[in-house]
Amino acid sequence: MTDALQDHRLPEEGGHRPADQFEKHRRYLTGLAYRMLGSMTEAEDAVQEAYLRWHGTDRARVESPRAFLAKIVTRICLDQMKSARAKRETYVGPWLPEPVLDAETLGAETASDYATDLSVGLMLALERLSPLERAAFLLHDVFDVEFEEVARLLGRNQAACRQLAARGRAHIRESRPRFRVQADKGSEILQAFMTAYRTGNVDGLASILSEDAVLYTDGGGKRRAALNPIVGRAKILALLVGLARKRAQPVVDLGPATINGLPGCLATLANGEILTIALEVANDRIGRVYVVRNPDKLRHISERTRAGVPGTGLTDP
Repeated sequence: MTDALQDHRLPEEGGHRPADQFEKHRRYLTGLAYRMLGSMTEAEDAVQEAYLRWHGTDRARVESPRAFLAKIVTRICLDQMKSARAKRETYVGPWLPEPVLDAETLGAETASDYATDLSVGLMLALERLSPLERAAFLLHDVFDVEFEEVARLLGRNQAACRQLAARGRAHIRESRPRFRVQADKGSEILQAFMTAYRTGNVDGLASILSEDAVLYTDGGGKRRAALNPIVGRAKILALLVGLARKRAQPVVDLGPATINGLPGCLATLANGEILTIALEVANDRIGRVYVVRNPDKLRHISERTRAGVPGTGLTDP
């Protein structure tokens, strides 16, 4: 155990099992790790690693378990982000965050404007930050950690952490989606999208797509997907029509789902493959369509659907 991690060690109340102590903070830690990494699978791995380290810690001398565990998870994530950034450079096609269906369970439980925001647009904006900017912004602006504590967590002085968070905040404000759609309107647009998607009705789809809409498809080189974002309503419609004509695996199930807090749907193809579609809506039109087909990013959703877990959305609307 490093000296830095021992900053939080002081006498504490005893008598609690380490697993019980840890579970109180699992949601907090998972939410932090997912925002840091953009991957639910990697976030759960980071939290599990923190759990193992927690068992090997002299817990009687930890004053603040949450702060202590946040430091461990933050450092694990920073280490992972170094290799992740290298992988992003060779990633095939657009990179999208691993979709989550139950974004509410990853809420930061703070008064921050970003506390419950896990939208794809925000996650992509976070990807553009440096690892330290991302960590400083998330810890302070999302999880409401004071800069004195952020400095201890990151091993930097307070002034440096303030600058890191400020730079991160500025970038996020520039690129974060500015419009929020009402739930009923989002549902209405989603139903129209799903109907057009099922029937191949180009006119129906054209009526709900913004002229400057953008389609992102993440296949990760493991599933067929556009290698670059498709920009403009006309190009998106042409692509979807072409795919419908050449589709070797028809959609056998299509159901509504909330993807990263956005209106979306889950599709199951005849070969058992699943994909997620999330819609970013502004001014009553779809401005961004995010499609994830990379099976590595859908494994946890696939496991839930096979297990029949409620909330997966695979039912007819």
